[in-house]
Amino acid sequence: MTIPAQFDAKTIEDKWYDYWMKNNYFHSEPDHRTPYTIVIPPPNVTGVLHMGHMLNNTIQDVLIRRARLKGFNACWVPGTDHASIATEAKVVAKLKAEGINKSDLSREEFLKHAYDWTDKYGGVILEQLKKLGASCDWERTKFTMDPDMSASVIRSFVDLYNKGLIYRGYRMVNWDPEAKTTLSDEEVIFEERQGKLYFLKYKIEGSEDFLTIATTRPETIFGDSAICINPNDERFAHLKGKSAIVPICGRVIPIIEDEYVDIEFGTGCLKVTPAHDMNDKTLGEKHNLEIIDIFNEDATMNSFGLHYQGKDRFVVREEVALELEKIGALAKTEIHLNKVGTSERTKAVIEPRLSDQWFLKMEDLVKPAIQSVLVDGDIKLHPKRFENTYGHWLNNIRDWNISRQLWWGQQIPAYFYGDGKEDFVVAESIEEALKLAQEKTLNFKLETKDLKQDVDALDTWFSSWLWPMSVFGGIMDPESEDFKYYYPTNDLVTGPDILFFWVARMIIAGYEYTDKKPFTNVYLTGLVRDKQRRKMSKSLGNSPDPLDLIEKFGADGVRVGLLLSASAGNDIMFDEELCNQGKGFTNKIWNAFKLIKGWEVSDTIPQPESSKVAIEWYEAKLQQTLLEIEDNFEKYRISEALMGTYKLVWDDFCSWFLEMIKPAYQQPIDRVTFAKAIEMLENNLKVLHPFMPFLTEEIWQIIAERSPEEALIVSTWPELKPFDAKLISDFESTAEVISGIRTIRKDKNIPFKDAIELKAINNDKTSTYFDSVVTKLGNITALEYVTEKVDGALSFRVKSNEYFIPITGNINVEEEIAKLTAELNYTKGFLKSVQGKLSNEKFVAGAPEKVLANEKQKEADALAKIETIEQSLAGLK
Repeated sequence: MTIPAQFDAKTIEDKWYDYWMKNNYFHSEPDHRTPYTIVIPPPNVTGVLHMGHMLNNTIQDVLIRRARLKGFNACWVPGTDHASIATEAKVVAKLKAEGINKSDLSREEFLKHAYDWTDKYGGVILEQLKKLGASCDWERTKFTMDPDMSASVIRSFVDLYNKGLIYRGYRMVNWDPEAKTTLSDEEVIFEERQGKLYFLKYKIEGSEDFLTIATTRPETIFGDSAICINPNDERFAHLKGKSAIVPICGRVIPIIEDEYVDIEFGTGCLKVTPAHDMNDKTLGEKHNLEIIDIFNEDATMNSFGLHYQGKDRFVVREEVALELEKIGALAKTEIHLNKVGTSERTKAVIEPRLSDQWFLKMEDLVKPAIQSVLVDGDIKLHPKRFENTYGHWLNNIRDWNISRQLWWGQQIPAYFYGDGKEDFVVAESIEEALKLAQEKTLNFKLETKDLKQDVDALDTWFSSWLWPMSVFGGIMDPESEDFKYYYPTNDLVTGPDILFFWVARMIIAGYEYTDKKPFTNVYLTGLVRDKQRRKMSKSLGNSPDPLDLIEKFGADGVRVGLLLSASAGNDIMFDEELCNQGKGFTNKIWNAFKLIKGWEVSDTIPQPESSKVAIEWYEAKLQQTLLEIEDNFEKYRISEALMGTYKLVWDDFCSWFLEMIKPAYQQPIDRVTFAKAIEMLENNLKVLHPFMPFLTEEIWQIIAERSPEEALIVSTWPELKPFDAKLISDFESTAEVISGIRTIRKDKNIPFKDAIELKAINNDKTSTYFDSVVTKLGNITALEYVTEKVDGALSFRVKSNEYFIPITGNINVEEEIAKLTAELNYTKGFLKSVQGKLSNEKFVAGAPEKVLANEKQKEADALAKIETIEQSLAGLK
């Protein structure tokens, strides 16, 4: 067939992805082989592909494709997460735009809208991953709200509740007023912000005196229950047992004493607002104070806010400050820096709020997860430095708030049969709940209509922490064939930002339910940043559309571009030029393939010695690189593995091997060498395939007619064999000799078609094995080893060996002497300046070690160059 001049990525990508899908290469079923399993970090069901996904999924695909070539039963399970907060917010916004309020809908009606939304927008990202070449087992695609996945979550909740690990508590929680739900501590991001410190005056009841307190939140005065002083603070001894009057609302509150108050901080007086601050709540419980909740769920003021009712908390802050100033209750304000908790999802400022919530006890659950990673090393984090972060989180873990005030998600399986807080049972279905309620109350007249299910949903992470088990049905059926075969999985590739949210929790769940680790290795990728080190985001406009990049550079080019700079755990400074480099590599391989296929092959001519030597060298070089690649993959240095492959193909194969075996112009190549060239190319394609699947499959299929069973995707990784390391090191010297010859040809304008002689003094006793290669690539008529310097010759050195090219009629000796003399004088002048620095005691004493070493290297290089030029001049005179 005619090989196209250019590699047409778009046509090729569609063709081979369809072929792979048609032949079901991505699908896995349990069999006799050893499984290799990866579960995808499930992206938001309504999300679209961004650069972070590109990097993460390229790495996963590299691992899966390599495992497939190495003979494992490779299974990569894709899927999406229902992302309760983000998705519900989108659905609510869509309904609002249509004039519908969520509060006007029943739960069932709202969920229908949510499912319609996910049917329309969900799964787009999985389709986009196909453009990247992701070889997921699409038949196993899961969604965290699939019926079987939801059933697993509900069973898990019931199980943990029955074990006494889940409880209901009235606690101070992190409230997101925008999403109108609680958040776990880990979903709160603390940001340093500049605000104000307000100094407020509270009148002492029954006198004209007042005390001053400092607060960053004057709007919370409506929830004040007390003023607290330190009993050891003599400044306020006269206030003991008295009461104060809250400005504006005029409520009388007690002045209490507690050593919790820091005498040195602020004014030494503290306003206590138990409903809106964790520490204040603790004080309130200790002193039996009234709890006054002043906010609605959207952080507007409720009726306790008096004439501010219905207004947003931040509007009220400004207006209250003005009113306090007007009535003489604002002493002063100061600029103040403090840390403000914000919602990871909505970016809203978090409001502490007292609420009935469901919690999971973590203290004992977390112990196997700490042991496994930090003590036994059964699970390895790559890079290892993330163990410190992991340990810090798990050793300081608090009970997990697993309930969310949302409808989109698995509804908490608690059923209330009465008005009391403890009047509930927990069960997987309402029918089971009814039996439990009847037994608990001894009221066998209870019916399902008497039960009310808790309206809250479970935290999304409570669903996804079961992911490696639930995708194989392991929660519902621990004896299932799939679960027993594929679990534990092998590798997990994800970002360090969800090391606690997801990774640690999956480890906790894995040990709780199976007493096994859920995976062995966790590869933590870095963030993709722009070349100014800024995190990529839509708002900054610095994040390219991954599909546009694929359109422009081809999927293989983008994959290579991303991976070349993606060392584990380190952020990537992304530049489109990297993808262009990847595209350039694609073209280099394509052109090398075209070159080989363009050669005429002869069955009659003998194999040249240079070709025989070249093949032996390249086979050794390939084996050396395979060992290095193996080592890099074991250490999860995917970028280094690609770079090793890149150098093998670009430098060793294209730049050296093909030149060494290339037939003379318009001459045929011998059959033996051609067959070996194809064999080496095929080995290269196998090693390249995980990184560049489309290009390699295309070339593989053009090389020879292949059956579906012979496709590259299901081929065999090259076999590791012993190799001669000396052959490789000897060639390094040979390459320097060839470069020396080429430099002289270039400098002296000696065309390559003009054959030259080469004489050498072999002081190093260098192997002569590659002489045939030197002769071919240097176009040498005769290579002769001599014992004396050659007069009338140009010379160069490689280590201690000296090489001489006798002058031919093409070189003007006088011009050459003049040129070399000028170069000698310049080099001597340069040497003098360097030695001047090195003889300066002040410079030597003060210069950094690196600078000093650099200057000494300059001196050595100049001395060597002077010696070589002087020898060349001596040979010409």
